[in-house]
Parts: sequence; C-alpha cells; structure tokens
Amino acid sequence: MADLKQEFNPYLSVVIPVFNEEENLAELHARLTLTLDKAGYDWEVIYVDDGSRDDSWNILESFHKKSHRVHLVRFNRNYGQHMAVFAGFERVRGQVVATLDADLQNPPEDVPKLVAKLEEGYDVVGGWRENRRDSWLRKLPSYLVNRITSRVVGVDLKDYGCMLRAYRREVVEAMNRCEETSSFIPALANTFAKEVTEIPVGHAERQSGSSKYRLVDLLRLNFDLMTGFSVLPIQMVSILGGLVALAGVFFGLFLFIRRLVVGPEVEGVFTLFAILFVFVGVQILCVGLIGEYVGRIYREVRSRPRYVVAETRD
Repeated sequence: MADLKQEFNPYLSVVIPVFNEEENLAELHARLTLTLDKAGYDWEVIYVDDGSRDDSWNILESFHKKSHRVHLVRFNRNYGQHMAVFAGFERVRGQVVATLDADLQNPPEDVPKLVAKLEEGYDVVGGWRENRRDSWLRKLPSYLVNRITSRVVGVDLKDYGCMLRAYRREVVEAMNRCEETSSFIPALANTFAKEVTEIPVGHAERQSGSSKYRLVDLLRLNFDLMTGFSVLPIQMVSILGGLVALAGVFFGLFLFIRRLVVGPEVEGVFTLFAILFVFVGVQILCVGLIGEYVGRIYREVRSRPRYVVAETRD
C-alpha cells in the first residue's frame, strides 16, 4: 500500500477543512467520492481537522482506512478555516486543487464544474452562491466584505466568501510561499492569478450542526482584508486627517469673524461640543486602524508557526 501511495499522482486534489462536522461527514464523503469517480480523473481528498471536539476525527480515520485517496491532517487546537486550508495546500499533489466546506451547504457535485471552467484557461475559478440560503443578517455583512475585497484586491467578484473554489497548482504553490500568520485565501490567490473568474454554484441551508462564522468573525475578517492586502486604508486616514485639520482651520476663522461681528455669545457651546465629539471619534478610528497595522507587524515579526499539526494520515 505504501508503494501505491508513493506512485499515485492525482490530477485533482480536494482540500476540506473540518470543525465539529460529525453529522455531515458521512454524506459529504459519499457524495464527493461518487462525483469524483464519475468525473473520470484521478483524485485525492485531504481532510484537515481544525481541532474538532466531537467525533469528526474518528469518522475521518474510517475514510482513510478504506481508501488510499484519503489523507488526513489534525491540528492540536482550532486555528481557523483558512489555516486549515493552508495545511491542506502544503500536502496536495494534484495539478488542480479545489477547496470545499464540510457543512454540505455547497454541493460537492459542483466540483467538476469548477475544474471544467479552470481547464478553459483560468488560474482561479470561484463559486458564486447565486441563490444563497442564508438570512439577511449574514448576507448583508458578506455583501459589504465582498465589495471591500473587490476594491482592495482589484479583482471584482460577487462572492469572495464561498469556499467552493478551484486553483491551478502554480497559484497554490505561490500561496504556500507566503508566510504571513493571517490571510484570506480567495483574496490572496487573486493576487497571484492572471485569469480569474467565477461561476454560479448551488447553495443549501445547513441541515446539521451550526455555523462556525459569527458576525464578529466577519468584522475581524474585514479588518484583515483592509490591512493585509493594501495600504489604502492608512492613506485614507492621512487624507482624512488633512481634511479634518483644514476644516478646523476654516471653522476657527469663521468663529473669529463671527465674534468680531456679533460679539461674545454662548449659544454655540453645545454645537462646539458636538463637533469636538465628531473629531474625537475620527481620531479614535484612525488610531484603531493604525493599531491594526501595528498589530499585524507585531504578529509577523514574532515568526510563530501558523498552526501546529498533532498527527497526520497519509
């Protein structure tokens, strides 16, 4: 069996991050293997257990025992979805690499569609959840993240949040050479790709388990995107600071002239307080944004590992 594993060079590698998905794994694996077998090319799947506390690892081990196409990676704790995908990227052997969530909201049956589109000459093909089965409380923040990401990265896509995507091996290898401790894979891939597109894919309501992305995670992701892929936010802070200072000068001149014409008055005290609070709020926002950049620098200079692998199954 070891020799067979060594000689096996698949065309497609599928990377799937897993975090407490014991209720979905059996159906996911059955549907995925059936789909890939029908597609007619050699394949492998790499499951990365991102510190699950349920029975996910034991279920994954049962898949591995039944097929040499299944490879497993287990983290010692939870490091996040994107770190799990990076761990899978470091072990892929296929010329085409696809990523897929384990929650069955994105159908594994759409993986061949992404591969076929990639074979038309694209470097990255993303899935676009055209009929997304989520509440507006999730759709609205995702829409804002997608718009910001498109502006920051310079590649206009409808759905950066969909993990159902396909990459050429060269793009994956370029991402593997990046050593930053936090990154957003779809945006990072687009910085290395020449031809990027997206196609509509299916989306279903989550049947089992609970979502691992909270609103605070989307906000944190938004800050990571703004500060991790562009210096535009810090440049905007500089421009905003200049405009506020200029407005302050003109407002001071206005108050000086008004005092000469009208004389001393106290009616405008609360107006001044309101304006002061606005300026203070802008200053706090700017300091927070600068702190976000400093924090990223601090994390990078420590050079700590992005994740720790507890065990693997090859």
